[in-house]
This record gives sequence, structure tokens and C-alpha cells, in this order.
Amino acid sequence: MMADLPQPMPGLTPSSDTAGQVVMRLRLIGQMEAWSLTSENVLPQGRKTRALLAVVALSAPRPALRGRLAELLWSRRPEEQARASLRQEIHRLLEALSSTGGDILTVTRDHLSLRPGAVWVDVDEVMRATVEQPASLSLLEGDLLEDLDGIDPTFDAWLAAERERVRDKARSVAEALLRSQVEPEATIPVAQRLLSIDRAHEGAWRALMRAHAERGERGMAIQAYDRCRSVLADLLDAAPSPETQKLLAEIRGPSGSRIRPRQPAQIFSPAISTMAHAAEEVDEPPAVLEPPPLAAPARGGAHVGVLPLQLVGTSDDEAHLATGLAEEITTALARFRWMFVVSSNSLARFAQETRDETAIRRTFGIDFLLDGTVQKERSRLRITLRLLDLRANNQVVWARRFDRQSHDLLSLQDEIAAEVVAQIDPEILLIEAKRTAARPPIDPTAYDLVLRALPLIGRMEHGPFLQAGEYLRRAIALEPEYAAAYAWYAYWNVFLVGQGWADNPRATIEEAGKLAERAIMLDPFDARGLTVAGHVRAFLHHRLHEAIMLHERALSLNPNLAMAWALSAVAYAYLGDAEEAERRINHYKKLSPLDPHAFFYDTFYLYIHLLKRDFESAVARGRTVVDMNPSFTASHKLYLSALGHTGRTQEAARVRQRLLELEPELTVERFLATNPLAREEDRKLCAEGLLLAGVPAHHAETAVIMATHELRGVS
Repeated sequence: MMADLPQPMPGLTPSSDTAGQVVMRLRLIGQMEAWSLTSENVLPQGRKTRALLAVVALSAPRPALRGRLAELLWSRRPEEQARASLRQEIHRLLEALSSTGGDILTVTRDHLSLRPGAVWVDVDEVMRATVEQPASLSLLEGDLLEDLDGIDPTFDAWLAAERERVRDKARSVAEALLRSQVEPEATIPVAQRLLSIDRAHEGAWRALMRAHAERGERGMAIQAYDRCRSVLADLLDAAPSPETQKLLAEIRGPSGSRIRPRQPAQIFSPAISTMAHAAEEVDEPPAVLEPPPLAAPARGGAHVGVLPLQLVGTSDDEAHLATGLAEEITTALARFRWMFVVSSNSLARFAQETRDETAIRRTFGIDFLLDGTVQKERSRLRITLRLLDLRANNQVVWARRFDRQSHDLLSLQDEIAAEVVAQIDPEILLIEAKRTAARPPIDPTAYDLVLRALPLIGRMEHGPFLQAGEYLRRAIALEPEYAAAYAWYAYWNVFLVGQGWADNPRATIEEAGKLAERAIMLDPFDARGLTVAGHVRAFLHHRLHEAIMLHERALSLNPNLAMAWALSAVAYAYLGDAEEAERRINHYKKLSPLDPHAFFYDTFYLYIHLLKRDFESAVARGRTVVDMNPSFTASHKLYLSALGHTGRTQEAARVRQRLLELEPELTVERFLATNPLAREEDRKLCAEGLLLAGVPAHHAETAVIMATHELRGVS
């Protein structure tokens, strides 16, 4: 239930004095977000209104003085004008927060404050982090209020100080945590966490190098040094300290892969240790222009980069499209939380020297590289893109060509980026899954187990499908805080019920709901987890309006997630809104016309055609969809209903035989018991079609049904 959502991240439990009172979640790290507990977006539209809310939240528990707020946001205006503007913004803020259903903001003549315990704020969780409870450090994935720079010079200065305050706190906790580590397996993720907070922390880089060396991973240790050198050169115009270079020499030496176990890490302030050696001359190869992102967490994930496109016959007017499109695609890919995306600026600067894929992989640690060209002929642009798997000898694993008019380049960038990321997301996921399945299943991580499960789910074959469920159970047992494992396991349970394979459907439905809610609590900003939770609410629990709110939130987080467009489409179809359902399913199809899960998503077209009483279109679509996956029962049921309404007796007999082989216990009564269609006329329509196609009403009446509902005509 959404009422459980005050726990937004693992280990973040509201204190006893606030539990149950929280009515809004406020995200200030990264792009600002505000959500009610029913997943309604309550973030104010205006940037200054947002800034006002942020300042009040960060001032808590102390109230914010009106005079100080006016000075922060309107420092260039006379005092009376500034206070008048503040009154207007307070009114807008109260209006935006009114839909939360709680009295969040307290306004007096002199102060503004948030009601204690009414708002969960991510920064508060970071500031409460300790060595014993460090989980909330994972919330620090970006700069504080990164979309509110430039509002006012005084506000910018305040924001810079707040950003440093939050970073200092997180850094001190991460340093203390790293000092307590001895085993390399534990040191690596802690060092990576510290480096995600402070990229120039040389002590953390040394800890990472030594940990990899202790594990016998000399190549990765040397790669960590190269990245450290790049970061220091780029951010501080400095070279690694002699201590770091000495460690590198030990690792490179004959016994480097057998570095002796270390004592708990000695962590130095990066500013002190680096600046003390900044002026020293070091005989090292030239630094690369920009480091890749930090190594993936233990559970893994694909590393992806996008090169600026190469120009062929274009003018200066289109030249910026090459880098602009790369940046747009990179930004869109970053919304998929299972990927690790390299900065497009880093690759652009590197590409000025060389576009050699081997050098790019060696320097940035990239697994998949997107490259392409831009050509122009008169007013038309041809953009050709290809995705290379750098771990498979630069094999081209996806390619697409876009022919567009060049009138509106910004809209063109948005449109192409949306389609590209929607298509390569499932492609990369399947490639990762195949690569994992090809490896011996020795000591798999939770991420490996999830990857092994995904292709087996899509096959819809009983034995492999049950094996997928076992993989997902093991993934959760291995890593209980892994949100994606819970989301995919909930997804698996949806099909377990839909295919008629659940031994105890009621218990399975309840379990799927718990798994989906747990996924949201562990990662409330994962669009895929949210849309899976929405489908669980819709298909299994028949709570359609709650489902739609979850889908909307997923799309606000990642508007290019084809899965969310498709699953939200069927939620609207269940409600009987065929037009909105059709708009959304068409958008899914535009984003990902050859989606690997089309056997599932394209089935939703059948609902839409049936709702519109367009039985011929439903039959035509049904023939296509059942061929995509002959083991998926949902498409057979809707196809069979359409055949019943059109009187295609022979075709209906063939489909019915196949469907009853897949789901022997199927009856119209059972179909109606599990189907979430909300309108009685829609339920009757589907049921009538199944009866006309020869599906029994219930088992004891098979003969009566067949006699009463004589099939009409021959197709």
C-alpha cells in the first residue's frame, strides 16, 4: 500500500515520533521532486516557488525568516518589492501543496516552517547517516538542487554552501566507514561510495587500488590508478601523490598481484594530500582528458557511452547536432537506473584525439558504445546510429536510420533520443542476460541471477519459467536490499497468475503486492519498478486508479520507458477508456517498434479493438500476436473472444484447442474472476465471445454450453 511509502530507501525507517505522519516525500538531491503518498506529483511549477520550498525544508527544524527568504530570492529588488514577491510565492506554494491532504506548511507573520514529521526529505536522511547506519549515503546521487542554479546571486551563494555542507557530512561518514574495512570484498564498494561523493579523494583511490590488488586483479588496480590520475588532472590540475605512485609501483612489480593484506585504510583529506604534491614533477604518461564513471556496484550493470556523431556534408548550422544529440541520448539513458552511463562531454573530448573503440573501452571501461553519422541533403537529415558491443570484438548489435526534416533541430533531438534509448534498453538487457547465461553459474551475484531469470520469463514455458522464479528468489536472499530483484519477482508472479500456473492464486496475488511495494520502498525513483507495481495493482488487485498514478510517476521519472507506456495503456483499457489506451499503446509502439516483449505489450491492442467492437481488427492483430509467443495464454484468450464474435468456427477451434492445452482449467467463469475489466458491458462482451468460441462457462456445464452456444458459420 502507498501508505507504507515513508520508507523510501533501504534502512531508512521513520523515527517513532514521525512514523505515520508523513504526507509528502521531497527529493532535493539531483532534480527536485515532491510526491504525495498517493504518488501524485505536487512539485510547484515555478522555479522560485520550488526554491522557496527547498530553503524552508533545509532550514528545518528551525523556521525560515521571511526577511531572509526575501533576501535570498530577490536580492536585487527593494525590500518592499521583495516581500510582496515572497507573499505571492507563498500563496503559490500553499496551492501546490494543498493536494497532499495534510497541513504541511506553517506560515506566520515572520516565519515559514514545515510541520515536524510531515515531510520526508532526502537530505535529512543523508545528514543522519552514521558508520553503523550508512545506507542513506546512497541517496547522494547528484548535486543538491542541481536544477535551481541561477535563480539569484545570493541564492546561488547559499546553495553552494549547502551543497558543501551535505557533501562534507557524507564524506566524513564514508571516510570513517572506509577506515574500518579490512577485507577487500568489503573495501571496494565502500571506496566506490566515497568516490561517488568526492571524485578527487586520493585516499579512496588508493584503497580501491590496494583492494583489487589483494584480490589478484592487478589490471583493475592499475585501471583505478589511471582513473585517479585523470580525475586529479581534470579537477585539480594535479598529479597523484608519491604515496599513490609508490603503491602503483608495488602493484606493477613482480609480486604486485600478491600485495600483502593491509591494515584498516588510512584516509587523508583529498584537498590536503593532493595540494601538498600538486607542484611536483612526475614522470608519467599523459593523462586522459576525463575519467570514466566509477566502477559498478557489486551487483553489476552495463557501462554505456555515446560518441558525438560524425558529420557528413553538413553545414555549421547542423554541426552542433552531433554533440547535442549525443548529450540528449546520454541524459535519457541515465534515467535507466540499471545502466552506468559515461559523460558525453568526456567522450567528446576524448574523440577529438581518437575514435578507436579499443582505446575508448580501455580508458573508460565501456561495454556498449553508440556511434553514428549525420548527413544532409537539402532540407532533410539522415541520422544513422549503431550500437557496438565492445566486449564482443566491437560487434554491431543494434542499428537504426532516421530520415527527418531539419526545420526544428531541438525537437528532432528529443524525438530521436527518445526512440533510441527506448529500443536499446531492452536490447542491452537481453545481451547482458545471454552473456551471463553463457557463464558457469559459479558464485553468481544477485544481478547475475536476475539476468538469468529474464529470458526464461519471456519464453513462457512452464519448466523454464519456474526456474526463473527460483533465480529471483535466490537473488533476493543474496541481496535483500536489491530493489530490481523485487520488481522483477513481482512481475514474474503476474505471469504465474495470468498463465494459470499458481497453485494458490490468492496467496500469489498477495505475495506479488508485497514484492512490488518492497521494490518501491527500496528505490522510489526507479521507473521500471514503479510501472511493474502499477501493473500488479491493475491486473492482480484491480485497483486501477492507484495503478495509473504509479504509471504516471514512472513516466515522469523516465518518459522513454516503453514498458511504462504499454502497461499504462492496458490500465486505461481496463477502465474502458479505449482512446487514451490507444494513444499510449501507439506511443509505446513508436518508441520501440520491435520490442523483445512485444508478444506481451501488443496483446493490449486486442483489448482496445474489443472495447471499440472492432472485431475484425482484433482477429487480425490476434493472429500476429499469438505467433510471437505461442505459449502466452492472454493473447489467445482475447483472440479467441474476437473469433467468437466474428463466427470463425474452424479458426476458433484450433485456437481453443491450443489454449486449453496451455491452461486446461480455463473456463469463462475463471476468466471473469481474474480479469480486471471495470465496466460490466466490457466483461460481458469478452465473456460472450469466449462462449461463442466454445470455451466452457464452467467445467460441469461444458456440454450444456456447447449445445446452447452453437458456433455461427464457417470462416
